[in-house]
Amino acid sequence: MNFRDLLKLSLRTFKARTGRTALTILGMGIGISAILFLVGLGYGLQKLLLETITTSDSLSAIDVSPNAENNAKLSRESTEDLGRLEGVADIAPAYDLGAQIKYKDIVSDATAVITKPIFLKLDGKKISEGAALSENGNQELVLATSFSKSYNEEPENMIGQEVSFSLRIPKGESASGKKETERLDVEKKFKIVGFFESEDLSFFANMKDLEGIVPPIDYTRLKIKCAGNANLDGLKNEIAGMGYTVSSLSETVQEVNKMFAGIKITLALFGLVALLVSAIGMFNTMTVALLERTKEIGIMKAIGASDTHILLMFIIESTAMGFLGGLSGIFLGIVSGSMINAMINFVAWRLGGKAISLFSYPIWFLLFVLFFSIFIGFLTGV
Repeated sequence: MNFRDLLKLSLRTFKARTGRTALTILGMGIGISAILFLVGLGYGLQKLLLETITTSDSLSAIDVSPNAENNAKLSRESTEDLGRLEGVADIAPAYDLGAQIKYKDIVSDATAVITKPIFLKLDGKKISEGAALSENGNQELVLATSFSKSYNEEPENMIGQEVSFSLRIPKGESASGKKETERLDVEKKFKIVGFFESEDLSFFANMKDLEGIVPPIDYTRLKIKCAGNANLDGLKNEIAGMGYTVSSLSETVQEVNKMFAGIKITLALFGLVALLVSAIGMFNTMTVALLERTKEIGIMKAIGASDTHILLMFIIESTAMGFLGGLSGIFLGIVSGSMINAMINFVAWRLGGKAISLFSYPIWFLLFVLFFSIFIGFLTGV
């Protein structure tokens, strides 16, 4: 008996017992789709979170803050020394200052971040409306989207409008240890050129626009961009050895990946319960098929079929059902995920929110699911 004959005999059940076979494949598909739906949700949420907090530039950036215990300050001289370290491609110091910003007749308390334009990229800030700060400095501001919500105006309507603001400049500590500040009114008018997504009332201004206005005080923090071939961890250790407090977004990404690895495993275990039930259903179908074909098997053995041929016939049949169950499961999982995503985005759109993608299906995972369903079918046949 050749392989073609075995294949014809194995697949004959798809015509002879179409209803039962279809239900078995559907049951397998539902189990696979449950795993795909839940794990795809885990991958989607992970991707959504990482896209929100990271950019390609921010992953190669190091955050440096002063350390009072080590008397490590971010003065202009020490910042220049850091910029000369091997592996440093760029450096963006920043002042984080208390501020009051006046838009039309509305005055709001805010945080002013006075820095270089590249700081926004290194900090993972994405411009949602308008443009980023220009390098030359044209008296521009980039505001958090929370300002538009606070003023009940659309961001696009605020772009091009002029605002004024004042800063709170640190003046040391009083005898009681309380930090003192001095109000500094910025006489220039600044133009709103863009918005970034944030719930905090904060804005960015170019250092060049405030040269000669902000006195020479120590920086609050700075971002260091690593050169492409630089060792990020090695550079972090070197800067930490100089007494500064050092961190990077790559550490956060690693923690997020670890957290979601556990979440995806947990979701997959829930899906495995449904798959186990469907596998039992397939096993039951194959058992019934064996009992129904006892006479047929006897005739086949009488005309020369071996036990191996009989076993292969059932393995081919169950593996084919596993393959079709995997395909139907992938289809059902993606379709159900797309429907849920569409409903959520519709609600978000009605409430004024933005569309998001909650599900993600890596190609390797889809292939793994398909081969896993084939393997389950194979085991059932054995």
